[in-house]
Amino acid sequence: MTEIWPWLALAGLGAFHGLNPGMGWLFAVALGMHRHDGRIVRLAVVPIAFGHALSVALVAAAFLWAGLLIDARILRIACGAILIGWALYHWRYGHRHRVRFGMQTGLIGLGVWSFLIATAHGAGLMLWPALMPLCIGAGAEPGTTGPVATALLGIGVHTAAMLIVTAAMAIAVYEWVGLELLRRAWINVDLVWTWALVAAGGWLLLVSLVAA
Repeated sequence: MTEIWPWLALAGLGAFHGLNPGMGWLFAVALGMHRHDGRIVRLAVVPIAFGHALSVALVAAAFLWAGLLIDARILRIACGAILIGWALYHWRYGHRHRVRFGMQTGLIGLGVWSFLIATAHGAGLMLWPALMPLCIGAGAEPGTTGPVATALLGIGVHTAAMLIVTAAMAIAVYEWVGLELLRRAWINVDLVWTWALVAAGGWLLLVSLVAA
C-alpha cells in the first residue's frame, strides 16, 4: 500500500469533487425538485458517480500506458505542464463549454452528463499526482499489487468518497438547506478547482526539478 498520503489525497479529491455543485449534486437536487420526488435525488447520485468514475478510469488508463513508455521524471514534467495548461484553459474558456442536459433526462442521460462534465473539468488529470507514487516509479511495489489493480483501487477510493459527499450534499440541500441560501452563501468552487489544478501541476514540476 506504500505511504498513506496518496490514498488520503485520492479520497480528499473525491470529497472535493462531491462538494462541487458542478460535478453533480446540484443537478440531482434540481431533478428531484422538477419531479417533486425526493427519491430521485438519492437515486440520481449513482449514475453521477458511475459517469465520474468512468471518466477518471479512462484518464488513469492513459496515464498508466504512458508510464510504461516514458521515464518517470519526464512523465512528471509532462503531467505538471498538462495540469497547469488545463487550468489556464478551464479559467479562460471553461464557461463557454458547459455541458447542458435538460431536466427531463433519465438516469442514463445523467450518467453521460456526469462523464462529460468530469472530463471537461479535468477530474482524471487531478488524480495523476496521487496515482504516480502508487503505480509508477520508486513508490510502486512490484511484489505486492500490480499497477492496474492499484489504480482501480485508487479510483474506487476516490469514487466512494465522491459518492458519499455528493449524496450528503444533495440530500441536505433538498431536504433542509434549499437553493436560496446557496445563492447568498456559496463560494466559487470552480475558481478553487482552477487553483488546485495549478498547485498540483506546480508541485509535480517542483518535484521533478528537485529530483534532477
